[in-house]
Amino acid sequence: MAAPCKSQESNPASNASPTPSRRPYKGSCHCGRTQYVAYLTLPPPIIHAKPEPRTSTIRLRKCNCTTCHKMSFFHVRLMSSSDDFLLLSPLDPFKDLSDYTCFEAQIHWFFCGKCGVRCFNLTGEGEVRDVEIEGQGRKKVWTVKREGWVEGEVSYLSINAATLEADQEGLDLREWTEKGWIAYLDTKNEVGEDRLGKPHPGGMY
Repeated sequence: MAAPCKSQESNPASNASPTPSRRPYKGSCHCGRTQYVAYLTLPPPIIHAKPEPRTSTIRLRKCNCTTCHKMSFFHVRLMSSSDDFLLLSPLDPFKDLSDYTCFEAQIHWFFCGKCGVRCFNLTGEGEVRDVEIEGQGRKKVWTVKREGWVEGEVSYLSINAATLEADQEGLDLREWTEKGWIAYLDTKNEVGEDRLGKPHPGGMY
């Protein structure tokens, strides 16, 4: 069963944690051809395997399906995909990144054609916008298309946490496991419910 909902205020073990705040973090593939900024709200406002509504908190997830497992994809689901993910380069992932599709070709698992790293996957459309980026001024970026975007239903964006740059203030992937923030999904067998604390068979920490 899914663990009970625990907000930062109601979880005694995390009383010393800072108040959740939304901050920009940089990410990239290994060669640097793919670069992005993701706005993460950390610590997660709600720590729960299946928070409702989905957009109430950042969701850190590991899935045991063969696709995620073989790609070692560490999912970060943002609170607002259209506002929280800015692709700096390239400006057209459909044209300028390599792509692999599965699940009836609905999910695009983009990857850099040079170094092979997968920074994000997507179901949906995108658009180029002018946005203000903290510390970088105004820039043209690729984002998911706001019009028609329905988070988690007909639309899907997930960032690979392993592609976030190390040594950024407030970002320590170790504590995501140590503090039990990661939800483990049984998409492979579709038997177990989403849960905190322990991967399902076929999955990994």
